[in-house]
Amino acid sequence: MMRRMLVGALAAVLAGSLFAKESARGPELTVEQIIEKNVAARGGLDRWRKVESMVWAGHMESADPTVPALAFVLEQKRPNKERFELSQLGRKTVRLFDGTRGWKIKANRDGSFDAQPYTPQDLDFARTAPGIDGPLVDYKAKGIAVELAAVEKMEGRKAYRLHVKQASGEGHDVWIDAKTFLEMKYDRVTYRPTGELAVVSVTYRNYQTVDGLQVPGTLEIGGGPSTPLARMVIDKIAFNPPLDDKLFSKPNDPRHGRMATVDMEPLRPSPGLPRQ
Repeated sequence: MMRRMLVGALAAVLAGSLFAKESARGPELTVEQIIEKNVAARGGLDRWRKVESMVWAGHMESADPTVPALAFVLEQKRPNKERFELSQLGRKTVRLFDGTRGWKIKANRDGSFDAQPYTPQDLDFARTAPGIDGPLVDYKAKGIAVELAAVEKMEGRKAYRLHVKQASGEGHDVWIDAKTFLEMKYDRVTYRPTGELAVVSVTYRNYQTVDGLQVPGTLEIGGGPSTPLARMVIDKIAFNPPLDDKLFSKPNDPRHGRMATVDMEPLRPSPGLPRQ
C-alpha cells in the first residue's frame, strides 16, 4: 500500500514538472498572431498597402550546369496584372496576364512570334497567384481563409504550416519560420501540360531589405521529384514604378516587347536575417 502511494506521489510530481515545462514554453500562437507577426516582419501592413506596382529583374539558373542562365523581368501591378519575360541569346518568351485574359508569346527560329491564349488551367493559376504582397497580407480582404495545419521542422527550423484557402476554393500551404516569421516555402496546385494536377513548391531564401520591406533574394522552384529544381535569383527590384496597362495586354507586335527600364535598387543582404 505504501509503495503504491509513493509511486502515485512520484507520478504526480513528474506530471507537475512536465506541466510546468509546457507552461513555461507557452501555448502555440494562433493563426491571427502568426500572420500579424509575419506581416510585421515583412515590413508592415501600411507599407505593403502603398505598393501599387513592383518589378523584379534577375536571372534563372537551371539545376543542369550546362544550361545557360536566363535573364528575366517580372512586372506586377495591382490588382493582379502580371508580365513575365525571359530572354536568352536575344530570343524572348513572354507571359502576359491583364487580370482577366492571358497570353503566351514565343519567338520562333525564323524571327516570327506566336501568341497563344492562356488555357483555362493557365487562367486559374494566374487568378489565384499570390500577387505583389503574397496571400497573407490583407488576407481577409482578399477572401482568403487560413488555418494552422501543423507545427513542424523544415531544414532544422521550427515552422508553422498554414493552409491557405482561396475564395475560389483552391487550397495552398505556406510555411512560416517560427523565429523570423518570414515565409520559408509556398506550395501551389497547378496543372502539367498533360492536364494532370501537380504541386509547385517555392522555397524563399536570402531575404533582403528594400525600402523597409523584406523580399527574398532567391526563390527555389520545383515541381516534385521528377522536375529539376530551378533558382530564380533577383538582382534588382523596384517598388511603385510607373507601369502602363498596355504592358499586360496582348501586343500588336510582340517584337516590340522590352525588358524593364525603370530605375531599380540592387538587392543587399539584410543584417541579422538568416540567409537560409
